[in-house]
Amino acid sequence: MSDDLWERYAAWWIDGFTEGADPEYVEQILPLAVEELAGATRVLDIGCGDGQITRLAARVDGVEVAVGIDPTWNQIRVAAERGAATGFVRAGAAGLPFADASFDAAVACLVFEHIDDVDGAIAEIARVLQPGGRFCFFLNHPLLQTPGSGWIDDQVLDPPEQYWRIGPYLTEAVTIEEVELGVHIRFVHRPLSRYVNALAAHGLLLTRMVEPAPPPGFLALATEYADAATVPRLLYLRTSKVTSVA
Repeated sequence: MSDDLWERYAAWWIDGFTEGADPEYVEQILPLAVEELAGATRVLDIGCGDGQITRLAARVDGVEVAVGIDPTWNQIRVAAERGAATGFVRAGAAGLPFADASFDAAVACLVFEHIDDVDGAIAEIARVLQPGGRFCFFLNHPLLQTPGSGWIDDQVLDPPEQYWRIGPYLTEAVTIEEVELGVHIRFVHRPLSRYVNALAAHGLLLTRMVEPAPPPGFLALATEYADAATVPRLLYLRTSKVTSVA
């Protein structure tokens, strides 16, 4: 079901979030990815979509190999057409077609919100990473972007209040959201502890966490976004693969 929706709506993602179309990618995600991939030589981009992060990784000084994988044919086709990377492969995160310890860096950007087998995918990432390799993990913030969350302008109270409502954070849930008129995408919500504990169980230990404010270009898209300028939309985790797990 999830893959079918992505095949159907691949153009929505490609047209709206790549090639400079999305300010959050341009101003926030891509610069952070460049910073975090510094020093890497062999990079795997998981859920690469059209390959914009794969292509970015290929331009980082010292990177010799930059490979992208995605389960969606319509994404891989565009990624291959746009090129400028080592290559693109159609595959899911829970079944990576690479040998053990093939990469010293892996990236997953806004991907795990659409993956059912979170444990299998994290196990595979740990398997293909070299000891000491890093996993660069970008998520829609699991707390503040929980389904049902959003900015509330409460005019019933006296005086009126504005606040950010948080949905049922601890409940793992699958939702199909209309992200744009006529475009429906499947999301899987999990609390942050679910991810951190799965990472630790596979020897991927947290070394950095970033909760950036929404960038200016995003806030400029609509006046109501300015009210939520102190609420991060993005969560970034960097982990490092250790040789043994306690």
